[in-house]
Amino acid sequence: MSRTDDFLKEITEGNTNKGEFITLGAAMLDGETMTNAFVNVPLKTMNRHGLIAGATGTGKTKTLQVLAENLSEKGIPVLLMDIKGDLSGLAQPSPGHPKIDERHEKIGLPFDAKAFPVEVMTLSEQDGVRLRATVSEFGPVLLSRILDLSDAQSGVVAVIFKYCDDNKLPLLDLKDFKKILQYTTQEGKAEFTEAYGRISTASTGAILRKVVELEQQGADLFFGETSFEVDDLLRIDENGRGYINIIRLTDIQDRPKLFSTFMLSLLAEIYSTFPEQGDSGRPELIMFIDEAHLIFNEASKALLNQIESIVKLIRSKGVGLYFVTQNPTDVPEAVLGQLGLKVQHALRAFTAKDRKAIKLTAQNYPDTEYYDTADVLTSLGIGEALVSALNEKGKPTPLAATMMRAPMSRMDVLTDSELGGLLAKSKLARKYNEEVDRESAYEMLNKKIEVAEAEEAKEKARQEKEALKKAETKQRTRRASTRQNPIIKVLTSPTVIRSVLGILTKMMK
Repeated sequence: MSRTDDFLKEITEGNTNKGEFITLGAAMLDGETMTNAFVNVPLKTMNRHGLIAGATGTGKTKTLQVLAENLSEKGIPVLLMDIKGDLSGLAQPSPGHPKIDERHEKIGLPFDAKAFPVEVMTLSEQDGVRLRATVSEFGPVLLSRILDLSDAQSGVVAVIFKYCDDNKLPLLDLKDFKKILQYTTQEGKAEFTEAYGRISTASTGAILRKVVELEQQGADLFFGETSFEVDDLLRIDENGRGYINIIRLTDIQDRPKLFSTFMLSLLAEIYSTFPEQGDSGRPELIMFIDEAHLIFNEASKALLNQIESIVKLIRSKGVGLYFVTQNPTDVPEAVLGQLGLKVQHALRAFTAKDRKAIKLTAQNYPDTEYYDTADVLTSLGIGEALVSALNEKGKPTPLAATMMRAPMSRMDVLTDSELGGLLAKSKLARKYNEEVDRESAYEMLNKKIEVAEAEEAKEKARQEKEALKKAETKQRTRRASTRQNPIIKVLTSPTVIRSVLGILTKMMK
């Protein structure tokens, strides 16, 4: 057999599946596309996480779009983090193009333009379904990690949550949390000291500063009600296709703390609420995190540890995480080691550091006699990628330089009118976009303080009234004691005394 025949046989055998799968494209050898040499990813292993990497403009976003479309077609819901704002076109069919037809002819796949069920979401004031979570849902441990608190400060947060639980004070937004922080060392100082021990003003001050820092990145919009229910990410449309949930994040690129906060809360909520899936034939939900370095670059060590733990554990819930970034080195090694599917677009070698990074990246892929992986990484064209997946038995598939298929949906954003029409039909927008500000810790503590102040003022007034009454009584007593009897006053008057003396003098004579 020739080298080409050997290659085709290896690719065909390595990408044959008994269960459902997604076709990414066709394998390439020596720069030529091998028609019908399909590169497939079995659905069974798609909860093993993945990576889409490559330099700017090499086709990462289109690969993400292709994966999202095909998962939706298979009835699997998808969640996309749209940092650049170029994924909303999934809601409209592709207008088609001769180059797309040419590409698909080489691959051996017919091209079919389609629109997909899309739900547009937002963390900010942009148009979309509002995503929120309450402070209580975070809990003391997760909130402390988000705020990067010391052990002593984390202890204070735990005490605050305990006090709120004991006294039925809902912690819904950051306004509530800040209020209870101030209350611990001011109006409620005696109460807290008696029940939980003394709380340092230095600790509460440091925590408050961290909360203000989080607020400045827009977290005040994220914390509150109505709290988003993660089960709403699992919707299927009337045609059996999974919804593609797109979170618009174009206005928070410079607020990585908010992005990390949201991601960690979402992953924690999914992990705590989704049932154990076991080794099923398909995932429940696939999440794509675009510009993944925004999570990892700004995350504290505690936050990174939490993310790494969730990545390792969430697979058992049937959830796959796919990180989209320019270089695999943007993702921590502990996370990178958990990834099953790797789609590596071209890398550029402009500096010695770039060449070193390319060598390291090449070592992350299975050895193959058909490619010099490091050379291929710098020679791939737009829409071409090295693909390594896991087969149905969990073993790596043969490494294949792949001509990637084109997206079936529009490779562009929705117009304002199209977006408005999409939101007008959204059931989730009607459910979550009404802001709720029910009575919570902030209002309850204010009432408690007002009542306490009113009682204090009342007691002070009572004491002042009693003091005044005592003073008046004392004054009356003093006046009474100094007032003379009228008879005594007459008898002791000088006139009477002279008269008596006069009478006595005459009697003696």
